[in-house]
Amino acid sequence: MKKSTKNQEDQGMAFLQSLPRRWVTIYIPLIIFMIILLFPFYWMIITSFKPDAQLNSSDANPFIVVGVTFDHYKDLIFNTAFPKWMWNTLMVAFMATFISLFTSAFAAYAIERLRFRGSKQVGLSVFFAYLVPPSILFIPLASIVYQLGLFDSPWALIFIYPTFLIPFCTWLLMGYFRTIPYEIEECALVDGATNWQILTKIILPLAVPGLISAGIFAFTLSWNEYIYALTFISSTSEKTVAVGVVTDIIEGDVYHWGQLMAGAVLGSLPVALVYSLFVEYYVSGMTGAVKE
Repeated sequence: MKKSTKNQEDQGMAFLQSLPRRWVTIYIPLIIFMIILLFPFYWMIITSFKPDAQLNSSDANPFIVVGVTFDHYKDLIFNTAFPKWMWNTLMVAFMATFISLFTSAFAAYAIERLRFRGSKQVGLSVFFAYLVPPSILFIPLASIVYQLGLFDSPWALIFIYPTFLIPFCTWLLMGYFRTIPYEIEECALVDGATNWQILTKIILPLAVPGLISAGIFAFTLSWNEYIYALTFISSTSEKTVAVGVVTDIIEGDVYHWGQLMAGAVLGSLPVALVYSLFVEYYVSGMTGAVKE
């Protein structure tokens, strides 16, 4: 069996020895994928540096910048509430992610490792809870937020985002905890460790890649969320980036494309930074890698 598998691998590598075949099967698909993936970012960046004269001209080449300008970034930072929007978004994203991870770690451990009666049904219900569209829930949640006196406050988003982050993070961590061998816990139980000690000193240290992976997803979902932020926040100073850039920079039917694209560029940087810093943990967390 191993010999036949090796022969198939050798045949596959031999097929790629020819340069035309490599171009057809590897290089051209990768180039097309990179163009499709990166073109929106390229367009966003060059538009943020174009002068208004080029943006409003139908004769200008749309794919290049003639006369780079930083006026759009200057106007965005100093003439709008963009710095406050960034602070609100950071605060909401970090706190919602922390609450969700803290809760999901206990929930996933209880469902996946304690093996209580009905744990599979509970895990399935958690997954189904994640599938409920946010557009269905924002109406009853709006009533709750209003009764609690949290309307038009970032705290409304901090307490509401975990309603969809916790099911997602729990479902993700359940899959990661499943990859950790049960023998490790059994050895700890024999040595007299409690479930709390097993969780805090064994399971969570082994699950750091999974926690980081879930945290990145939760942070990204919180950062980019639009429906709840639009529904529960009305004051300009309390808005998040996703809502503030769209609602305050667009004036009626006038689109300030330079400022809009500058806001999109600056709003994308924190998420890109998080992914670049934790990409190795993110990959290992998604593959369920555990060193034994």
